[in-house]
Amino acid sequence: MSAPAVSLHDFAIGQLRDLLRAVGLADSAQSATKLLGEALGPGCRLPLAAVPHWTSNVADDHTPVEFSVALAQNERPVVRMIVEPLAEQPGPRANLTAALGVLDWLARRHRLNLGQLDRVRDLFLPDDPQGAFAFWYSLIVGPVAPPAIKVYLNPDVRGRESATALVGEGLSRLGLSAALPAISEHGLRRAGLDRFSFFALDLMDENRARVKTYVSHDDAVIADVVAAAAAVPDVDTVLLADVCELACGGAGPFSRRPLMSSYTFLSGDTVRPSGYSLYIPVRDYVQDDLEACERVLAIMARCGFDPAPFVMALASLVQRPLGDGVGLIAHVSLRLGRPKPGVSVYLSSEAYDVTPPRTKALSLQPPH
Repeated sequence: MSAPAVSLHDFAIGQLRDLLRAVGLADSAQSATKLLGEALGPGCRLPLAAVPHWTSNVADDHTPVEFSVALAQNERPVVRMIVEPLAEQPGPRANLTAALGVLDWLARRHRLNLGQLDRVRDLFLPDDPQGAFAFWYSLIVGPVAPPAIKVYLNPDVRGRESATALVGEGLSRLGLSAALPAISEHGLRRAGLDRFSFFALDLMDENRARVKTYVSHDDAVIADVVAAAAAVPDVDTVLLADVCELACGGAGPFSRRPLMSSYTFLSGDTVRPSGYSLYIPVRDYVQDDLEACERVLAIMARCGFDPAPFVMALASLVQRPLGDGVGLIAHVSLRLGRPKPGVSVYLSSEAYDVTPPRTKALSLQPPH
C-alpha cells in the first residue's frame, strides 16, 4: 500500500523549517510554521497534484507561497513569505473569503491592528474581485520580535482602468493624498507602461505601520527606475543603477517580466515617501539558476553584504542542480532610504514544477 501524497501545506512547512534553520532562526520555527500553515488556507491541505488546484500568481509554477531572505547591515537575516490563501474549492471569491477567514484567526491570535485596512477595505475587497488576486499575505519572521504581518491588495481588483484612481483614494483615506503627485511625477511617467500593481499595509500599531505602493515598469531601461527612485530623498542612484545592471546583465530595455518600484510611507510622511525599493525579476534575464546565483553574489559584493545567509538559504531549498532550471531564484530587491536599507532574495518553492533553463541566446537578448 503506497503512502499518502504529501499536501502542499506539509511540503511548504517543511521547506520553511529547513530555511529557518539554515539562516539561524530555528528558535522561531514553531510559531512561524503554525502561522504559515494557517495562512495557506484550507485548500492547501489537499495532496500535491501534477496540476495545481489554483493558478496562483505568487510563483511561476502556481505554488501559492514564495520565500525570501532579507539582509540589512549589522542585523541578522529575516525570513519572509508571500502567501495566497486557498479555499477548498478555489476561485476568486472563494479565495478572498478564505483569506478573510485567515485574517480573523490572525487578528485574534496576534492582536493585529486593522485600522488602516478597515479604512480601505471597501475599495479593495469588492464582492466580485477582478484581476489575478484580491488578498495576499506577507509573513515576516525575525530573530527577536513576534512575526509581523502585511497584506497585499490589488489595484486591478475593479479593473485595470480603475487602478490609479483606486490607489489615489486609498492614499487619501490614509492621510497621504498629498503624496500621489510625487509618485505620479516620478513613477508613472510613461503612459501605458508604468502602472500600479500592489497596495500594501502593515497590520500593526499605526505609529510603526508602513503603507507601500508598487509600480510596474514595462519595457523599462535603467534610467526609468533611476527617475522613479527620485521621488525619495537621498537615494543612492549609482548603487541602484549598478545593482540593476548586475541583475539583468545590461541597461535594458527589460521587456520580459517588468521591473517594479515600491514606495514606503512611514508615520509622519505626507508629501514624499521615506523609502524606495526596486524589485528585479532576475529569473527572466538569465539562462538558469546557476547564472542567477552568480548575479546575486555579485550584488551582495557590490552592496557589502556577507553572502553566507543567502547561500545557506538557497542550499536549504534547492532540490536539483542549479543549471537544470530557472526560477528558483525568482527576484532580488534593493531597499534604499528608510526604514532598513538592504537586499532581499526571493526563492520559489517549486512545489509543482521546475521551469526548464533557457538557451544562452534567449537569456541575453530581450524579445522584440
